[in-house]
Amino acid sequence: MSAPKRKAPAMKAKQPEAVNKKMLYWWVGIFGVILIAMILLLVLT
Repeated sequence: MSAPKRKAPAMKAKQPEAVNKKMLYWWVGIFGVILIAMILLLVLT
């Protein structure tokens, strides 16, 4: 006797932490670039 095949789930569960980490890295990167640019402008003036 063969076991009945299970149906694959329609929607796969997302990994919210991975998405949030990527967004966090983007925000930290943008903030870091702006901060460095402002420090350079203050030092060079």
